[in-house]
Amino acid sequence: MPVLAAMNIAITTGAGTGIGRSAAQHLAADGWTIVAAGRRHEPLLETVAMLDGIGHIAVPTDVASPDAVEALFQAAVDAFGRVDLLFNNAGVGAPPMPFDELTTEDWQRVVDINLTGSFLCARAAFGQMKRQDPQGGRIINNGSISAQTPRPNSAPYTATKHAITGLTKSISLDGRAFDIACGQIDIGNAATDMVEIMKRGVPQADGSIRPEATMHVDETGRAVAYMASLPLDANVLTMTVMANKMPLVGRG
Repeated sequence: MPVLAAMNIAITTGAGTGIGRSAAQHLAADGWTIVAAGRRHEPLLETVAMLDGIGHIAVPTDVASPDAVEALFQAAVDAFGRVDLLFNNAGVGAPPMPFDELTTEDWQRVVDINLTGSFLCARAAFGQMKRQDPQGGRIINNGSISAQTPRPNSAPYTATKHAITGLTKSISLDGRAFDIACGQIDIGNAATDMVEIMKRGVPQADGSIRPEATMHVDETGRAVAYMASLPLDANVLTMTVMANKMPLVGRG
């Protein structure tokens, strides 16, 4: 188990289920105090009840709302005095459909949550980490395999996840002067409710429909906890954690 300093306050968005919950569990096991954020209060309370240690809190948050994000970070600072880690995890997809049939509403919803929401949370974290004493902290953005390679009919999700890579690199550069590290984790086929469809078969680049391998979601939480365990003079800029047999490497 990593030995953390007294600075160990972590905000995890999308913490009510799946990857966010797994990350919160592994971080708590390593000694972090968790501020669990997400849209629905009940799943957040369930997550908090699962965590090792004491003092964790749940803060219902719509990451697409500037006011809600501000309230989230204020709640964390009011409770603990600082923020040392943000796992910027909340995200959604749009129904797969031909590109020319995408609605503006579907596009905007994905952009608002995946990209603008990530920006709002990262901006709030950056500002707090810059102001606090001791200064600094770490931001981990959830990029997804789609930050590297698209699936068919996934333009909104893929575009936002590619944009997360640019956001990550910009934060990493701009944060150097303030001991703020920023990295990105790209996750492929973690077995959450969102990827259950993979076992039944999903469209491939060659037009076929085939099932895909998945991996246990705990591997994602373990990876996030490793990134978070590093001292601020070291950083995992990008990490890919994927089901080994999923069809990412190779031609579609």
